[in-house]
Amino acid sequence: MRPFISVFLLITCVSCFGSFSEGERYFRQGEYENAISEFNRTLFLNVNDIKSLHLRARSYEELEEFDKAVEDYQTIIQYDPTYAQAFAGIGKLYWKREDYKNAQKYLLLAAKEDEKDFDTLLMLGRAMLMNEDYQRADEFLQLAKELNPTDSRAYFYQGMARSQIGDILGAAGSFNMCLRYDPENITAKYNRGLILLLIGNPEWALEDFEDVLKANPNHNEALARRGNAKIDIDDPTGCKDLREAAEKGSLYAQMNLERCK
Repeated sequence: MRPFISVFLLITCVSCFGSFSEGERYFRQGEYENAISEFNRTLFLNVNDIKSLHLRARSYEELEEFDKAVEDYQTIIQYDPTYAQAFAGIGKLYWKREDYKNAQKYLLLAAKEDEKDFDTLLMLGRAMLMNEDYQRADEFLQLAKELNPTDSRAYFYQGMARSQIGDILGAAGSFNMCLRYDPENITAKYNRGLILLLIGNPEWALEDFEDVLKANPNHNEALARRGNAKIDIDDPTGCKDLREAAEKGSLYAQMNLERCK
């Protein structure tokens, strides 16, 4: 009778321990609460199982239990201070909380440990933009762009950074590349139009503002800039655009109405 009891107890105890592969399966299926339960059992047996801690943290993220996610990421860092994804995870959670200073801090730590992670570099560049650290944003977005040269987002945010540091031609080039890979990015098209108007290419700027207004007829600032571009090429309908934009509250249009006297 004793051997039977021993085997029974062994089977019962083994069933108390989870498996990483089962927890991962739950995570991939979006069953985050079941994933957490499975990882809890796995970590009961092996408290420093970094893979289980990481996916449990990600599960907490998906359930918006951010404090628990941060706790798991910090535990990972205690076990492995070079684990880039834990730093990145904390940085992304600070981003979600709109704490861009701390987001930049942790994403920078992540990038130092893994300089080849495109997503980390992209978000780091974005955090630097939010913190008005434009020069470094340009540099890190350049690194992201080199890792994934067909992703339009790196070009877009680099264009925004370059606009802020006064690299107008560089910004134009970035927006051009963004639109090569994402032709429907209206914000990129509007910003490229601004630059083209600034550097004296009203014909090309006009095309961009036309496209913006086709996508969003209520884009009042695009209407104002289209009016100015038209005036630059002696199109008499430019004043109509400026007056309409001014009536709708565009300060830019109001400041340029004198061109219609």
